[in-house]
Amino acid sequence: MSLTSVNTLVIMLILKYSLLVMSMCLGAAWSQTAWNWTQMADMPVPVANNAVSHGSMGGNTYVYSFGGIDTTKVYSGINKRAFRYDVTNDVWDEIDTLPVVLPLIASSANTVKNKIYIIGGYHVYAGGNETSSDEVIIYNPETNTYEPNGTPIPIPIDDQTQCVWRDSLIYVVTGWSNSGNVPDVQIYNPALDQWSVGTSVPNDNNYRCFGSSGYIIGDTIFYHGGAAGFSFGAKKQLRKGVINPNNPTEIVWSQEEDAVKNNYRSACVAHGNNVFWIGGSATSYNYNGIAYNGSGGVEPIYSIARFDALTKTWYEGDGAPYGVMDLRGNGQVSATSWVICGGMEDGQEVSKRTFLLEYDPVTGSMDEEEISVWLKDGKLNFSEQVEEVKIYGLDGKLLMQNPDLLDEKLNAVIVVEFSFKGIIQRKLVSLN
Repeated sequence: MSLTSVNTLVIMLILKYSLLVMSMCLGAAWSQTAWNWTQMADMPVPVANNAVSHGSMGGNTYVYSFGGIDTTKVYSGINKRAFRYDVTNDVWDEIDTLPVVLPLIASSANTVKNKIYIIGGYHVYAGGNETSSDEVIIYNPETNTYEPNGTPIPIPIDDQTQCVWRDSLIYVVTGWSNSGNVPDVQIYNPALDQWSVGTSVPNDNNYRCFGSSGYIIGDTIFYHGGAAGFSFGAKKQLRKGVINPNNPTEIVWSQEEDAVKNNYRSACVAHGNNVFWIGGSATSYNYNGIAYNGSGGVEPIYSIARFDALTKTWYEGDGAPYGVMDLRGNGQVSATSWVICGGMEDGQEVSKRTFLLEYDPVTGSMDEEEISVWLKDGKLNFSEQVEEVKIYGLDGKLLMQNPDLLDEKLNAVIVVEFSFKGIIQRKLVSLN
């Protein structure tokens, strides 16, 4: 074997060993996916299309499920039942039923200042008629009680996109109202128990829809997917609404690049500049899981789609070990972890499973724009402008911060950590 081959082999072994040590010492999960799914205690009963959010009681975090449909998947299986999941102790219990006359499906729930607001949804009658709800149900996790209903939403709504701005206002964007999709944006102020009118989305099938989901990052609303048009076809559009912080009713709407896949009734979460759509389906369907287009039963998507709001790039590579659709929210239990519960699995089976989803931003950043790092005259160079440079040894010990020149006593291989566009990245650099 030549000296060059020996040197190459040594470098390969060093890099292989270094990646292993770095993953142990620096906590980076160098795996095939940035997401870890853990199955937790089952719900008391299977339920789909249930409104889900989170809250706390006595410092303990809970996830809540309200309403939905049972395993019969017929109108009489829509119910008022509500459940509470104790995240710390991995235990479910049943709480008081929703204070409504008729049971609800396709409501949305959000938490503002530790109170949960369950808005809209629809009722299904024996003859097949459906009526959208105008109710605003308020649940207080601290007291484990429902408070008097809030002011009804002006335009009854179901299957809407619903998200929170600055832990203060709830934005209800488009959705279905009794006989069709509406372009309206309705804004609820829980502190004042008042509704205001936001700038409507453009009144066409690229924007107005039902079964979409979204999130607000900073002052920008992102909502994706849903169904619209004469045949209720599933959509792949991503819409963006920029909120004027000085007048939150003013929103400038536009479209970003379409996703690779259609998406219908998925859970939506966000971390940093990234918005994630978990599961859902590529084909739209009725509450029984049967496609509107007549193709039969619909199956869930086994993936998590990600949109980077800074680079305006879609990433579709996060596979999921489970497929689940018919999701109406999630419970956030930490900055990087969420709980989803219920929904429909393969074969349109109504689920009672609970999953804890944990996101590793370090592994997630490996999909980001690749930054080159090299050494010249004792100084680190980067292919892009980066911030907060830190130097670690392979044992995980911090050696230097934002160095002008590297210390000559450093080991042959170092770990360079830096921030690029708000995302932390790490690189192995050989000093030889």
